[in-house]
Amino acid sequence: MREKLIFEMSRSGRKGYSLSSSDLSQAPLESILPARFLRTEPAELPEVPESEVVRHFVRLSNMNYHVDKNMYPLGSCTMKYNPKINDYTCDLPGFSALHPLQPAETTQGALQLMHELAEMLREIAGMAAVTLQPAAGAHGELTGILLIKKYHESIGSKRHKLLVVDSAHGTNPASAALAGYEIISVHGNADGRTDLNDLRQKLDGDVAALMLTNPNTIGLFEKEIVEISRMVHANGSLLYMDGANMNALLGITRPGDMGFDVVHYNLHKTFAAPHGGGGPGSGPVGVSEKLVPFLPLPVIEKRDTPEGPLYSLSYDRPESIGRMMNFYGNFSVLVRAYTYIRMLGPEGLRRVSENAIINANYLLSRLLGSYDLPYPKPVMHEFCLSGDRQKKAHGVRTLDIAKRLLDYGFHAPTIYFPLIVSEALMIEPTETESKETLDIFAEALLKIADEVEKNPELVLSAPVTTPVKRLDEAQASRQLNICCQL
Repeated sequence: MREKLIFEMSRSGRKGYSLSSSDLSQAPLESILPARFLRTEPAELPEVPESEVVRHFVRLSNMNYHVDKNMYPLGSCTMKYNPKINDYTCDLPGFSALHPLQPAETTQGALQLMHELAEMLREIAGMAAVTLQPAAGAHGELTGILLIKKYHESIGSKRHKLLVVDSAHGTNPASAALAGYEIISVHGNADGRTDLNDLRQKLDGDVAALMLTNPNTIGLFEKEIVEISRMVHANGSLLYMDGANMNALLGITRPGDMGFDVVHYNLHKTFAAPHGGGGPGSGPVGVSEKLVPFLPLPVIEKRDTPEGPLYSLSYDRPESIGRMMNFYGNFSVLVRAYTYIRMLGPEGLRRVSENAIINANYLLSRLLGSYDLPYPKPVMHEFCLSGDRQKKAHGVRTLDIAKRLLDYGFHAPTIYFPLIVSEALMIEPTETESKETLDIFAEALLKIADEVEKNPELVLSAPVTTPVKRLDEAQASRQLNICCQL
């Protein structure tokens, strides 16, 4: 049954509120607000009692999909459950009531939290320093690339190429292009890892850096990362790591120890701040010693005084790349990440990665045989299956399988990414899902594989139980083309 709009539920004279009288309510509105802000006609708002308002929005929330309802198996997006304590600490008055223009002496607690968070992230990744300023992962990429560019400029090197491994996130080449670099793709080998021979051929005096993700987007760790680091640095280039998959490394190994000069963190992935719905995100950047002078302004500094530590924002950085964002990052996300790290501690963070890896390999073991695995196992925190078998035999695409999953109560995994896998079905269970939940999800995918064999038309028409059924994709595509032409 279609859910009525709140305006359709409106009945004159019904209301769900009671406002107490005040001095302001007795005064003419013209004496409180300028005339240009006053309505000439009453606002046409729905008149609905509280019980119906609450039930209406609860029904709508049940139609929607959210992490409190079920898992998000999105590969590379790390949509994991966020502990509610993170929201509690973020809402503490000492944090939520701050204004970014307050003087530093009135925001010592916030500055201390950010300084300590940067130090913890620095230690976790083995870097020399960290900036918390970038507002998202791709923003962190751009920041890191601008730091690389500034470094080469500082030593008189005019390099204009940036190498990007073909298993990288799509934002990698986009960020590099935005920074003005020519993008050169480095191919993977038969095992899904970086092809060292291809890398060797493309490293020349014009290459500023190599960008890669470790583990990469098909969930494989770069076994030759030390040799890759040696090759890149011997060429006078720098090494950049996309940290989107950092939740496979916590407490096990560190990018700095592998030789990376730059790494960006996704606090809204690895460190349990809410992810999705348009943000806010957070993409801090860690750097090696040679890049520290170029970090964005301002830099949080700590000075010991007889009265205790004093924190301040330093703008005295003549070699800095300048601001990357107004003020100093998305503070509410920083509070959540700080809470998460302090709550878990070093041993807990390591268990995050161990459990993420165990969950991924367990789920993969359940699905092998029903779907193709283009690259070898074991995997790290995620894996990438292929729906080629289903498409070739029955014309059922990965897109159709994803839509059918909605009928089983699950959000679909990432599909058609990475581009190096045909009909890609990229799955990341994260460390927060139980074995029972993984089994239910695996059974759903196994049943869909069986449906493809026995009743492909059912899958091709999915979803059939959701409030909104399958869109006319051909018509939507035509409309999109028309809009683009206009």
